[in-house]
Amino acid sequence: MEIILLKMGEMVLKGLNRSRFESSLLSRLRAVLAPYGAFGVSSRQSAVYAVPEGECDMDGAFAAAGRVFGFTALCRALQCGKDMEEIQQKALSLPGLNSARSFKVEARRADKRFSFTSPQICEQVGGFLHETLRLPVDVHTPGEVVWVEIRESAAYVHTRPAEGAGGLPPGTAGKAVLLLSGGIDSPVAGWRMARRGLSLLPVHFHSYPYTSPEAKDKVLQLARILGSWCGPLTVRLVSFTAIQEAIRKHCPGDLVTVLTRRSMCRVANEIALRNGAGALVTGDCLGQVASQTMEALAVTAQASALPLLRPLIGMDKEEVARTARRVGTFETSILPYEDCCGLFTPRHPQTKPKLEAVLAAEKLYDYETLEAETLKNIEKNDV
Repeated sequence: MEIILLKMGEMVLKGLNRSRFESSLLSRLRAVLAPYGAFGVSSRQSAVYAVPEGECDMDGAFAAAGRVFGFTALCRALQCGKDMEEIQQKALSLPGLNSARSFKVEARRADKRFSFTSPQICEQVGGFLHETLRLPVDVHTPGEVVWVEIRESAAYVHTRPAEGAGGLPPGTAGKAVLLLSGGIDSPVAGWRMARRGLSLLPVHFHSYPYTSPEAKDKVLQLARILGSWCGPLTVRLVSFTAIQEAIRKHCPGDLVTVLTRRSMCRVANEIALRNGAGALVTGDCLGQVASQTMEALAVTAQASALPLLRPLIGMDKEEVARTARRVGTFETSILPYEDCCGLFTPRHPQTKPKLEAVLAAEKLYDYETLEAETLKNIEKNDV
């Protein structure tokens, strides 16, 4: 029988809280596997077993399981009895072994009652495969690795495991509002924080008619991609047109960007408090643009009563783009539909804004009334 064998990561280090983390992880895995057939999911000895119960789409299930936060590695393993001859035959049937240029065997004997030690398992299985396939053994740079795991209830044989999503199950670290723009950075920031156990509440600010319906659709597609990693999301679409027009009309031009970001923070704070979220997540990278200098970031943060989490702060653009490609958001993020963050950008923005000057500028327009009106008209989209 072929099963999906998944290895848990840092959750095994959790003490009395471990059961809570494991319960969340198994629930998420069951939900992800459900569209591909019926699977029995259980955990033993720091591993999780997804066993098909009837006809299942193993390719689809394996790909989906690779996006579940909490697993460091996963593989499609052949399950058999703890009998050396049966283990050898299962190893012989592993796909890809016939086309390998060389191989080696790795063994892990979690069940110490098994009569063969780990080195003896490697010797027995490796010798059998070498004699049967006439395949060279290379313990340093093998073309393929055959893994034999002797566990509590059965033996499992598989080739190299795939890398898992890592991290912690979403929701185990609380909830945060993600300020989701249509760019490359913010979806990656959300992904990184979801990977650390946060449940995400995406908020997108748009300025119709200055921004197009296509820009809104682009953000919803980004949220769908994020949802394939961290579960269903509800996106709050916030109309920001009136606030941006007021800032442009009444405030100094070089402060437009920082004033806009401060207003976004205040609105996002209120949405967070209404929905039980404890922080805001942004895609800021230090020094990337004028609004992301240390001084500008400090002035922006002052407007937020909740912590601002900036998981990309020390990353460069290439690192962020590389992660976006892994997540699957890159191609959508580069579609040419501008979001409201790029509107009314001054030619020479203030890179070292002073808090006193910014607070004085905010007195030039009635931001409290405008923000209260904005909060009354929030569109929700489940993705």
